[in-house]
Amino acid sequence: MMGGGSAKSGGSGTWSFTEDDSVAITHSLQRFLADTNARSALLVDRSGQLVATVGEQPTFDPTAFATLTAADFSANDQLAKLVGESDFSTLFHQGEKESIYLADVARRLILVVLFDNRTTLGLVRLRMKQAVQELTVVIDAIFSRGRAEGPSRPNLLHGADAEIDELFNW
Repeated sequence: MMGGGSAKSGGSGTWSFTEDDSVAITHSLQRFLADTNARSALLVDRSGQLVATVGEQPTFDPTAFATLTAADFSANDQLAKLVGESDFSTLFHQGEKESIYLADVARRLILVVLFDNRTTLGLVRLRMKQAVQELTVVIDAIFSRGRAEGPSRPNLLHGADAEIDELFNW
């Protein structure tokens, strides 16, 4: 679930992605799922917005899950600072039947992987590094492009002061 041209807020402002960005992200996540036999991969921004979902559709509310994921990662960032680390780049939650592995992507997004006993934590961890590297390249390009292009639409009020002064300057 991901559409081109969407705008998301994250970190330092708003960013948008093209259809090519969407395809690159989706392909990277699909390849990761195929390599690991994990159930689902969700990409969440640090503010808790769901960016992409690939694989089995979750049986829970993905929007609420994204919000909780961002809060979880943020709380763990604070825990890391308390123990003298700048951050924890990955988190792991193990359940009896289901597990969740989370990884930071470009300090802007969180890759969330849902998996069960069809795979192992070791395989998920092994393949996660490559997936994060691929996604980081795409995300960094999106943010670099956004900074280079500036605002996506011109400032509608640019020059309005001069025009108003001209109108009333008889």
